[in-house]
Amino acid sequence: MREQNQPSTSAPSAGAVRPRKKLVGSGRREFLEQVGVAATLAVGVLASPSTASAQLGGTLGSGSPGSVSPPVGVTNPRVIQSFNNRVNAATAESLIPVPQQVTNGDETNFPNHIGNYSKGLIHNSIGEVDSSSYQSLLNAVNSGNPSAFDQIQLGGNTPLVDPQAGLAFDLEGTDSHQLAIGTPPSVASQSIADAAVENYWMALCRDVNFTQYGNEPLTAAAIAELNSLRACSHPKPVTPQNLFRGFTAGDLLGPYMSQFLLQPFNYGAVPVSQSLTTYVPGIDYMTDQASWLAVQNGQGPFGQNQADPNAQHVRNGRGLAAYVHVDVLYEAYLNACLLLLDSGAPLDPNNPYANSRTQTGFGTFGAPHVKTLVAEVSQRALKAVWYVKWFVHRHLRPEEYGGLVHITKSGQKTYPLNADILNSQAVARVFSRYGTYLLPHAFPEGCPQHPSYGQGHATVAGACATTVKAWFNDLTPLTSIPGFQITQASEDGLSLVPYAGSDQGQLTIGGEMNKVAANIGLGRAHAGVHWRYDYTDSLPLGEAVAISMLTDMAHCWNEPFAGFSFTKFDGTRITGVGANT
Repeated sequence: MREQNQPSTSAPSAGAVRPRKKLVGSGRREFLEQVGVAATLAVGVLASPSTASAQLGGTLGSGSPGSVSPPVGVTNPRVIQSFNNRVNAATAESLIPVPQQVTNGDETNFPNHIGNYSKGLIHNSIGEVDSSSYQSLLNAVNSGNPSAFDQIQLGGNTPLVDPQAGLAFDLEGTDSHQLAIGTPPSVASQSIADAAVENYWMALCRDVNFTQYGNEPLTAAAIAELNSLRACSHPKPVTPQNLFRGFTAGDLLGPYMSQFLLQPFNYGAVPVSQSLTTYVPGIDYMTDQASWLAVQNGQGPFGQNQADPNAQHVRNGRGLAAYVHVDVLYEAYLNACLLLLDSGAPLDPNNPYANSRTQTGFGTFGAPHVKTLVAEVSQRALKAVWYVKWFVHRHLRPEEYGGLVHITKSGQKTYPLNADILNSQAVARVFSRYGTYLLPHAFPEGCPQHPSYGQGHATVAGACATTVKAWFNDLTPLTSIPGFQITQASEDGLSLVPYAGSDQGQLTIGGEMNKVAANIGLGRAHAGVHWRYDYTDSLPLGEAVAISMLTDMAHCWNEPFAGFSFTKFDGTRITGVGANT
């Protein structure tokens, strides 16, 4: 069933902001196509302000009939030019169609809201959300009134994370409500059941080194069961080489961890080894019903992660979970950018200063420019994904689904869960280890206080990785960059050792940036706080954010520029992004 979220029919109070209407569309499988169309339109329309102007009936800023002119009295040519740039960009952005956002219908089909995010609200003894508490959340998101968000009925003292960010505007790039994402599977579906099986296996395998995947019994069993699941979205066939990896070609080459999360670099004058504080192995959280329920009510966490005294390079799922627990959201991509700049990696061939005899880039098309862009695009990505999190899908987290599994398997109540999860070997192994069927979590607080779909980390990954791929020649093999040696973590994580695989020469800037995005997005799944599809569907959303922002900037550059070229996450090559010639 398709669901359309409608604003409240009551009149808003003073200062209320109504969320923009969401259209109902064709379904999850078409969202990548929607994103691609929107990105293509952005490149074409935004780079052609004269076309946009003609569609609105005049030459923008010219003073002719039907045009938009500067305020009376503004005569300075520079100010008029700035005004025209803003109007041209805004006009072109207004022509980008609003995509169809399709929910999975769970909010209507299941009145007890078992398919929706409710963490932090009030729950009963088996973790079902109180109806009035959930309605207070709906009242807020349907009205958009800031005061309504202060009236949400919480179960504890832990606040929800910034739902109003989904209503914020930006003055650069396509508006968050004009960007598409897919539709997460229903709580009763086989797709979510099979995704949950992968989450359970990732939890069980947290302390297995990536280099040992398939060489020991636990991951061998994971590979066998994931291959048996018809609706599992893990790349098939599942093998030791692709276990728990991403979906792009670059993800499948070389070591599990991207070189950009391993190689040392300099943060200005400060050397960075990229070894990190990880957590003591074998300790997981929320594996008993009492602590799980308290966390659902926003009354946790109980305990804290125990740090391993030895700093390590990331070598397993627990180490990766520790990284994405406290990372600055654009950190991994800024680090990659610094590493590439310091290594003298080749820029996009169209960079205006790539072959200039008399000039070099700095504030535009230079190192300070790209470093700033990586951080800048992340904030726009967050606004886009926060809109679909709170105002479209409100999709449940893996820990909430794990509660449904436990309540059903322990006979407290029966929920309409697919047999794949109820009969899973992974779930049985969890019960054997912990005595419950709850999903073991890497963090004592479980997931953050916001819905699962889409994923903030992955949307930022899509935006930031795209920006870095655009800036450099993403087809460049890493082994062609002077001094670059392909490495991986040693078995104890205390050092880096050379990677001897025959595919090391195939690792490229673009492929390893895709792998950074996968490492970060799936690192959240290793921790138990996200689904695989949260990552796969959010990367293109972030990519669209980056493309629209880079394209908008074409209105502002003085340098003639033929546009950036790079390979998208779906494997297609895009050219002319940000062109102004």
